[in-house]
Amino acid sequence: METRPFGQTGWQVSRLGVGLSEIGYGLTFAEAEQASKVLNAALDNGINLLDTSACYNISEELVGRTVAHRRDEYFLATKAGHVTGGYQGEEWTYQTVADSIDRSLKRLRTDHLDVVQLHSCGVDVLERGDVIRALQEAREAGKTRFIGYSGDNEAALWAIESGLFDTLQTSFNLTDQRAWRLLLPKAKARGMGTIAKRPIGNAAWGVASSPSGYADEYWKRAQAMTAEGPLPGEPADRIALALGFTLAHDTVDVAIIGTKNPAHMLANIGLVEEGLGLADETVAALHERFERLDDGWEQKG
Repeated sequence: METRPFGQTGWQVSRLGVGLSEIGYGLTFAEAEQASKVLNAALDNGINLLDTSACYNISEELVGRTVAHRRDEYFLATKAGHVTGGYQGEEWTYQTVADSIDRSLKRLRTDHLDVVQLHSCGVDVLERGDVIRALQEAREAGKTRFIGYSGDNEAALWAIESGLFDTLQTSFNLTDQRAWRLLLPKAKARGMGTIAKRPIGNAAWGVASSPSGYADEYWKRAQAMTAEGPLPGEPADRIALALGFTLAHDTVDVAIIGTKNPAHMLANIGLVEEGLGLADETVAALHERFERLDDGWEQKG
């Protein structure tokens, strides 16, 4: 699988990464073998970034139980900030973030994390500074190698311009394009590693109805964009179109997709390995339609 430098981390990251939300919420401990098949298939086929979070239910535990023995093969990203997993405390405080990092280390069965990201907090929290200090102290203690911000809109811009973070994770796909101009170029100019979340737009393109409540807004946008007819050079596979669009942008280092289905994981890997090669005219048409139809289509935080 194609890799590229992940900002200034020194890591060569695969273009496709694994998001662990779906595994964390969609599987139980009794289904750990299924999680193992998904994650080991990813690692066996060249994926080397796993992105989880303290608040993704049992995702961290499943990573620890299934692939901790392969720890040196992947860049491990998690997130902190929310009160979760029975923890007693207040969200977005120094202590909550510090305790979350220690808990993540235990759940993931590792002695260090590669990056800990603040998980979509607002500008007010970032400006207060104590949660950033918690990340910085964890980095100084060797608990994490890097610190990052995961989020969108004004808070993501603040995180980029602060110069305090090593990585940015933000929403970017064919129905959610504002990061293309507002965030990703600035992040790359700062030397940050960039992660595109929701890179296939919740699979809302090219279907007769919204795949889920979470995808409703993306589906409405897709309906407006497709009402104008076929795109020039549009591939028949709607997932290839969506993923090809996201990965056509050099400001994206890695796109993370989550699944609890091993077959879906292998299918996604196959698309990337075969070379999506979306035509420039297709990418340009998607940009043109989004920008012309954008009527308050802000990033989905």
